[in-house]
Amino acid sequence: MLLRSLVAVILTATITPILAQNPYPLKEDVTTLDGIIKAYYEVVSGPEGPKQTERDKSLHHPSANVMVTGTTKTGERFIRTMTLKEFHANTPMDAFYENEIHRVTEQFGSIAHVWSTYEFRNTPGGPVLGRGINSIQLYYDGERWWVLNWVYDSERTSNPIPARYLPE
Repeated sequence: MLLRSLVAVILTATITPILAQNPYPLKEDVTTLDGIIKAYYEVVSGPEGPKQTERDKSLHHPSANVMVTGTTKTGERFIRTMTLKEFHANTPMDAFYENEIHRVTEQFGSIAHVWSTYEFRNTPGGPVLGRGINSIQLYYDGERWWVLNWVYDSERTSNPIPARYLPE
């Protein structure tokens, strides 16, 4: 009995400060599709240095995958699949500001698919350096939205963004 009480006290003393340090997920980030997509862009945007990794983790389901597609310099198509942890480990620390410019959402029951057209810059309000489309799959568990998977492809001369994915 004394041992159980001691273990409970030690666990409470150890875990409580850890939980208090991580305020995520933020309610406004996960209760609506608009909220989670807004947060999706906010966590990767910012000045040089680390981005909002803990907040980003709170948006994603524990089994989430990240996929990057494109073409090599020789024109070969590729796809790179990784976990969110691998994505964070390989994210450059450069200044990066990405924002959504158009969205097409399809929803059925507790699942949603978002085609989110983006543009990015290296300074807020600076010149647009590129655009592309994020294809984001989400799940609503009855209390909150989760990002399940996302894949993106960048716009390039051989891959222009179709008009239906651009603002009117």
